[in-house]
Amino acid sequence: MSDKNILSSFKSTAPFWSSIVFAVSLWISFLLKGWAILLLPTMTLAILPLIDQYVGLRIENLDPNLEKPKLFWYQLITLIWAPIQFITLFGILALTITTDMTLVEKIGLFCAMGVLTGTIGINYAHELMHKSGKLERWLADLLLSMVIYSHFRSEHLLVHHIHVGTPKDPVTAKYNESFYRFFIRVLIQCPISSFKSETRKLGRKGLPPSDFSNPFYIYFALQFSMIVLSILIGGFLGLFLFVLQSLIAILLLELVNYIEHYGLSRKILKNGKYEYVQPHHSWNSTYKVSNWVLINLQRHSDHHFKPTRSFPLLQNLGATKAPQLPHSYPAMGILALFPSSWMSVMNPRVNRWRAMFYPEITDW
Repeated sequence: MSDKNILSSFKSTAPFWSSIVFAVSLWISFLLKGWAILLLPTMTLAILPLIDQYVGLRIENLDPNLEKPKLFWYQLITLIWAPIQFITLFGILALTITTDMTLVEKIGLFCAMGVLTGTIGINYAHELMHKSGKLERWLADLLLSMVIYSHFRSEHLLVHHIHVGTPKDPVTAKYNESFYRFFIRVLIQCPISSFKSETRKLGRKGLPPSDFSNPFYIYFALQFSMIVLSILIGGFLGLFLFVLQSLIAILLLELVNYIEHYGLSRKILKNGKYEYVQPHHSWNSTYKVSNWVLINLQRHSDHHFKPTRSFPLLQNLGATKAPQLPHSYPAMGILALFPSSWMSVMNPRVNRWRAMFYPEITDW
């Protein structure tokens, strides 16, 4: 590929590199301190939804059969993010411990760090874990260990994608279930279901749960290493700040999980099995800017249809096939924190969805 073509290719990909801006903003917050600590959360939770409303939708699709070399710049940002996040997380942790900052500033800064590791880091881990390459899977595990949530890989691949829209999937939010009840439930159920899924997988190979091919050994080793590193850097305070950002990141992940399938169920067929996953079993959003930041996570129906499809190739399927949210995931995430407001907006949409796709079902 010529230099001109490489540059042209990067220009079309550049908006998806906006995650770099978020990492830089966190370093700026550390340097300026004070109210600047609110820069990243404000960008993500307030400014981004407003920009979405101004810029509007992106309904165009790339050719899903696009050749792999043409995806180079799209894939590169996901591959380099783990070292960027590692340096940002532990670099700022080390500097925070030795810098003259108030405890409130330190706590605020690492709440902002959790917004970065949760909004960008876990999302990139999600993209990488769906790839078959060892490098991609390893990078996904590394990113998840930085928020002490490594079991998410097993839960997502072996439970969620198989059982989405059924009672067997912990992260399909039930109709009328508040986010807070959902959050407590998944914190308990997901580690259990993910471990059981791995033991069943080993059992089909005639292997015991203790076999060293069980990825939970890797999960434990990586998470333990991150915890030890945070203690070596900052002692008890270092551990506290590391755990704090992890909790914020986990909360943001599960907030997205809550939004993605709220109230949507798969139909039980006459043979007693559930229908195959269809595009109408996920909530979508076509807002342009948030899809740049979230690398097309909001094209969620196509992701469930083609889980290994790279994020730039995910298709916008339209409102008649894939139900659309009234706003972007970041905006809906804020709404979900207020259960009565969330249900007043979403429950009528779920009821219309039921009438549209399953008019024959009256007892939900």
